[in-house]
Formats: sequence, structure tokens, C-alpha cells
Amino acid sequence: MRILGIDPGLQTTGFGVVDAEAHTLQYVASGTITTTHLARGDLPARLKVLFDGIAELRARYTPDAAAIEIVFVNVNPQSTLLLGQARGACLTALVSCNLPVAEYTPMQMKQAVAGTGRAAKAEIQQMVKRLLQLPGLPGKDAADALGLAITHAHAAIATARIQQAGNLARRNTGSYKTGRVV
Repeated sequence: MRILGIDPGLQTTGFGVVDAEAHTLQYVASGTITTTHLARGDLPARLKVLFDGIAELRARYTPDAAAIEIVFVNVNPQSTLLLGQARGACLTALVSCNLPVAEYTPMQMKQAVAGTGRAAKAEIQQMVKRLLQLPGLPGKDAADALGLAITHAHAAIATARIQQAGNLARRNTGSYKTGRVV
């Protein structure tokens, strides 16, 4: 399964693409989509750059699924609203391509990648480098996006195991007759 991870931001949106097969993870690509070349007050143009960038990533890497970070509330409500709009543009681009999208909190990603929900950015960068056997550290935004892809790969394995266990359990239960177990 090829997974596209997205760490949304209005100025810099990180992306990471990972191939996952069973417990094996393989790095495909990572980087950022930036809107800093546009005027800060031109929100529609910045959102369009994010939308178009995500659509281009979908066309180039043909992922099977996407994972995106859930926005957390900042101290500054205006920043939270702007980040939410950037996230919305990214989500819209993903679903307009008919990609299934999973959402994870920063704490869930940090827990899956570093083993603790309070890991610092530098720890995430180091663990992503180690897990994907990269020659160097990815940038902070790209590392978070790769971390989201890794989180989804781990979650997909767990979900498949749960579904398999549920199917096995159903085969081994008693049969029903008129609403009662016989």
C-alpha cells in the first residue's frame, strides 16, 4: 500500500510518501509545498497553491491512501482558523481524487513513531530517518508528514488483524435460531 502523509500548514505543508507491505516500510518521496512566495493577505491564492500541490502529488505518486494531521487549537484563534482553512484545502484535494483519508492527532503520530506522545520535532526527525533508513534527516514538516504515513501503515496492519480476528471469531461461535443461541 502506498500512503501519502500530509502535515498541513498555510505557509509550509509537508508531504511524505511511503510504501508499506506487511511490516516493511520503504521511503518513496518527501518535501514541502510552500506559499511564502505569495502575499500573506492573499488567502485564496495560497489555498489554491495547496490544493493544486496535493493534486499534483496524487497524480505523480498514485497513493492508495492518505493520512493527514488533525488541527489542534493554538493560543491564537486567528492562527487556528488559518491552519484549519489550509487543512481544509488539503483534505478537499485528497477526497476530490477519491483517496481514503485517515486523520491522526500530533500525539498519535508521535506515539506511533517515537514511542511517546510528547516527542520533540528533532526526535521525530531522527526516528523517521531510522525507520525509513534515510541517509540524512528530513526537514521538520516532511518528517511529520512521513510520520503520519508511518502511523497509518501501523494502523492499517492493526486494523487488518482486528478484522481477521473478528472473522475467525464469527466462524467459531454458535449458530442462532429464532434469536437465541443454540
